[in-house]
Amino acid sequence: MAESPATTGSFRHVGFFYRTAQEYASTVAAFLGAGVAAGEPAFAAVPAGQLSLVADTLGADARRVEFADMTEMGRNPAWIIPRVQAFVDLHSGQHVRYVGEPIWASRSPAEVREATRHEALINLAFAGADAEILCPYDAARLGQAVIADARRTHPLLQSDDGARASAEYAGPVGLPPSCGAPLLARPDTAMIHTYRSDLSQVRALVLKSAREAGLPDDRASDLVLAVSEVAANTLRHTASSGTLVIWHGPREIICEIHDNGVISDPLAGRRRPAPDALGGHGLWLVHQVCDLVELRSDNAGTTIRLHMAIRSPRPLR
Repeated sequence: MAESPATTGSFRHVGFFYRTAQEYASTVAAFLGAGVAAGEPAFAAVPAGQLSLVADTLGADARRVEFADMTEMGRNPAWIIPRVQAFVDLHSGQHVRYVGEPIWASRSPAEVREATRHEALINLAFAGADAEILCPYDAARLGQAVIADARRTHPLLQSDDGARASAEYAGPVGLPPSCGAPLLARPDTAMIHTYRSDLSQVRALVLKSAREAGLPDDRASDLVLAVSEVAANTLRHTASSGTLVIWHGPREIICEIHDNGVISDPLAGRRRPAPDALGGHGLWLVHQVCDLVELRSDNAGTTIRLHMAIRSPRPLR
């Protein structure tokens, strides 16, 4: 296995497979506690049920750790890297520690794929950062495919005698095959609309479908805005028409946009663009307002699938 900055430099990205609550609490608390003892800023984003477990094990040291409920902060996995980057930037010049648990047993298959993509992109987003990241995985409840992908996305794996290199690590720009798997088939009843120049009809169709699905007005407006941003990229960056597909079930409405453009930046939409950046603001906005975004882009074109939960409230970010 070739060495990478994530195994040889100040940036360390470690996968940790646990089976019991005691194993989880002791390892995560020891990781955070070592940072506290060294005067390092520490941040832990784990599912709500794990927060008190870690805090209780840390004891008084918990007061010096920033905590977040990952089921809120990372409900859309694309929200995680910007939040962690903000923490790193806030403590510029210091070595920071972060615990992030982006995959749990009740995640949908689409969410797991995007969370796995997130884990791979951490290696690119924080290459060279003075940061140490520990990612717990519940080996007793998560499928073997999830654990196998974690071995590919983490350059280091926690063991009884410390972190060791993962022989399966795919490299700082490598994605597990599951991340590129075809999107789940859309239903035959989905509404299909082709557009080339007039986005007013695109917006009208999305708004009508959102209301029929039962989205509250504010979330319907957000979905219209997100679809409009993606469709506008078709007009700006391609010479072809685009295709909009819409369908919904009892829990969510999905809008899918396809055109022949290519998105080459794997972190597009997952890093906050600089205010004076010439591009990137649209995909950033799309990722921020949607509950999940699936993106596939290659020489055959780009497909972006936007998910909006019908009754789930959006957390403040």
